[in-house]
Amino acid sequence: MIEMKVVAQPLLKSANPFGEDGFIPFVRPWISEEAIAEVVDCLRSGWITTGPRVQKLEEMLRDYCGAPHALTLSSATAGLFLALKGLNLQPDDEVITTPMTFVCTANVIVQAGGKPVFADIDEKTYNIDIAEIEKAVTPRTRAIIPVHFDGLPVDLDPLYALAQKCGLRVIEDAAHAIGASYKGRPVGSFGDTQVFSFHCNKNMTTGEGGCVTTRDEDLAHSITLNRFHGIDRAAWNRFGKTGSQHYDVVEPGYKFNMMDMQAALGLHQLKSLDGFTERKTALVKRYEHFLEGWNEISLPQKPVYDHKHAWHQFAIRINPEKAGMSRDDFMNAMKERNIGTGLQFLPVHLYRFYKNTYGYQEGDFPIAEKVGQTIVSLPLFSSMTEDDQDRVIEVMKKIFGRD
Repeated sequence: MIEMKVVAQPLLKSANPFGEDGFIPFVRPWISEEAIAEVVDCLRSGWITTGPRVQKLEEMLRDYCGAPHALTLSSATAGLFLALKGLNLQPDDEVITTPMTFVCTANVIVQAGGKPVFADIDEKTYNIDIAEIEKAVTPRTRAIIPVHFDGLPVDLDPLYALAQKCGLRVIEDAAHAIGASYKGRPVGSFGDTQVFSFHCNKNMTTGEGGCVTTRDEDLAHSITLNRFHGIDRAAWNRFGKTGSQHYDVVEPGYKFNMMDMQAALGLHQLKSLDGFTERKTALVKRYEHFLEGWNEISLPQKPVYDHKHAWHQFAIRINPEKAGMSRDDFMNAMKERNIGTGLQFLPVHLYRFYKNTYGYQEGDFPIAEKVGQTIVSLPLFSSMTEDDQDRVIEVMKKIFGRD
């Protein structure tokens, strides 16, 4: 076996939420004892909703991402929605995005009052194709939402050049990309606006939650207002001794604030983030080494531009003709052998709502459809051991008749 030692971090044990003992899920969060103690301290403090820990986490996120504004929220979906709301979209306004993403990326465009327009992807990287974006631009286009798929940054220089030429806003769906960088610059430290996810399956987690980084003062102010009912001032401490019960409501906002209980977890997750990414990168290298040359599968390819991949997930593709089975058959065979896999994603334009509402149909984005029929994520998480990974590979050998 290749000498690539990956030592697992301690994993807190409890009842197995995935069912049978010995089941290897495709993702699992790692929570330190220090993080649990911080959450307990938060609970004992009596201050469990938005408060000082949220403020501290936002400060740390600003420092980590190198952004002037980092605003925490209840989810990345809330962040995408509020970023779009700041554009005051009209019914005929279009926002271009990728069909190869979780459906929330398109849903928020609809919810914010715009029309989702899709551009096909690069088959090698699964990221949106910049040339296809340019073809999709019309006089009604207002913004572009690229998705950094699985933590691989989109080629941002030509994307921003196109946006500048066409007078478009860019809202990066960076749900997978906390800890990633592009040409030596952390995602979040430059450009327009980025939205990160801290869902439980992401590289760092607050259980649920997210964050918007932006250089736009007006957008930052709008998000600050709208994430908590449109109240005109920091309202979290109004029940304290030095707080005031008086406030004004500038506009009818939303309830999208993060809680201190979540931030208590996030404080320690962010401190560990670089270690999580390093560990997962080492595991990916092992996968690449052992799976290289297998004609039953295709491995994700790296672009030529300088980047640091966050490795939110490791998504391969099944080659049905060579494997003798479909992607779904493979997933079922893995599950029967106690190995979990993930399906990310089915192309958004083929969901019923988007077909019925906007007339999208099969064949509109052939590369995304081809990838969507064959893509599958293998187990990858920071507490995964070499023994876990070897077991995944051995099971794959048996399924493909390679043993």
